[in-house]
Amino acid sequence: MCLVLGVGLIGGAIAGAVLAATDTGRPEEPTGFEEARTLWHSVPVDTLFPRTLAGPGAGPGTAARAWTRVVVAPDAPCSTTTLSRSVLTSLRSVGCDRVVRATYTDATSSSVITVGLVFTQADPAAMRALGSGIGADLPPALAGPGTVAARFGDGQRASWWTRALPDLPVVVYSVSGFADGRRVDTPQPADQAMAAGQTTAPAQAGLGHEAKGVADRVERGLRKAATAAAKENDR
Repeated sequence: MCLVLGVGLIGGAIAGAVLAATDTGRPEEPTGFEEARTLWHSVPVDTLFPRTLAGPGAGPGTAARAWTRVVVAPDAPCSTTTLSRSVLTSLRSVGCDRVVRATYTDATSSSVITVGLVFTQADPAAMRALGSGIGADLPPALAGPGTVAARFGDGQRASWWTRALPDLPVVVYSVSGFADGRRVDTPQPADQAMAAGQTTAPAQAGLGHEAKGVADRVERGLRKAATAAAKENDR
């Protein structure tokens, strides 16, 4: 009996080791990963940046938010004009293709939010390695002459959010500010501005929520577009 039990345990251990080796092998590429690389020129701008975005529960205290697009920039190369220095530096090792950007305003036209999609040449492992530390500094703002975002420049940036997607070769970022052109001397990352008890100007104005809310919804639309492209290729 002991012999049988011992053989069984040894066999189980060997099988477990084989399975562990398989599990630690190269992971399967996420659905839509390759298709996402070309979405910046293969889908309509209204797909990447809808004219309106709904944000139920996206504001402070889960208040509802809604945003309207006021300007879209042509696709552009990866540079300090379109990216923060930390993102640009992080992507040099994996390759960066194009950046597309748009600016939204909230329902009261009191805040403006630039959101960007950065399409990279990275593979899945490289995207996972980029992590959350990619967005250590403020992204550039996109002004819109003749719109509520006409005075949205570097000095008006108040809060920002940056995320390297682990399952798509894209970095999503956003930066928010006041629509009246007031200068913000101490910008604050969105996760800090949204924390309880914050009394900074960006926090009290809900600009952390604005930055993250717009970025989240643009990211969701990007994922839907990538999944749809993958399904189309499978037909």
